[in-house]
Amino acid sequence: MSTDLRSLLATAFAQRSALLAQLHAEDTNAYRLFHGSVEGVSGLTVDRYGDLLLVQTFHTPLSDTELASISTYYAEVLPGLATVYNDRSEANSRIRNPLSGPELEAAMLPREARELGVSYRIQGRHSGQDPWLFLDLRAGRRRVMQEAAGKEVLNLFAYTSGVGIAAAKAGARFVMNVDFAESSIIVGKENARLNTLATRPRFVHSDVFPAVRQLAGIGQPKMVRGKRMPPFPVLEARQFDLVFLDPPRYAKSLFGVVDLVNDYASVFKPALLATKEGGSIFCCNNVAQVEAEAWLDQLQRSAAKAGRPVREFEWITPDSDFPSPDGKHPLKMVLLHV
Repeated sequence: MSTDLRSLLATAFAQRSALLAQLHAEDTNAYRLFHGSVEGVSGLTVDRYGDLLLVQTFHTPLSDTELASISTYYAEVLPGLATVYNDRSEANSRIRNPLSGPELEAAMLPREARELGVSYRIQGRHSGQDPWLFLDLRAGRRRVMQEAAGKEVLNLFAYTSGVGIAAAKAGARFVMNVDFAESSIIVGKENARLNTLATRPRFVHSDVFPAVRQLAGIGQPKMVRGKRMPPFPVLEARQFDLVFLDPPRYAKSLFGVVDLVNDYASVFKPALLATKEGGSIFCCNNVAQVEAEAWLDQLQRSAAKAGRPVREFEWITPDSDFPSPDGKHPLKMVLLHV
């Protein structure tokens, strides 16, 4: 850990001055304050979510002095934030530092953060590991809000349904959020309750594969090679104006395998077929080792093979609170018009 941590924090904060002014004007109080991998302390992140200052380490734990230095600095420049520290330097990014008393109470307190005029439920700690709102996806949610008015939107691998709630807030005619984790669906429903929405989003608790295959008209058999598949909701075939696809790096179930390095097409093709002719599909890939242009080429070839060629595309770049010196952000987002 750097011996001049305060100086690094101050430099990062100064470099964000224009962005923070823009975000505050957009009614946003959730953003990354320090992105350690490129700002001087590898593995350290500092995020603001409303009145929460979330400090996380992924390589080396903070000392008490270092944590105090971080809390003290941000108390000066952003007064009134409650600090919660999660040391996630163990395998699989599991939180390893126990909290008790007032620290635990502060970490478990349900809070509210704002982004682009939308309210989201936040907690410093909960039953999972990751924060309930991924901040690097903000530019994607902003772009969805620009597209969503009057449209039918499908949000796949929805997590806590941030994209779906943003679309509904922006005036989408119909929104369907699909995720396999019941805990994420519960948070998504709470997010919906926090906002005044013209239409109530639909939440589908399901493995994405059987859900999107049914929506795409491919269908999902209940028996595969003589084996009964796990239960899944029955859905009518339906195409959407805008489909948002943000899969995890790797996931495996009896219905299929998600592999963003070797087989993005396995989730892309049915999502594409659930997209209306003349509609758009927003694709995300969060694997740093995947090269953006090569990935886009794969998407275009897969779309052409499916008979739904890409007419035009638009790269969406994360906001500057996620700096990248070489411009190659780990999170790649592209909006395909098909």
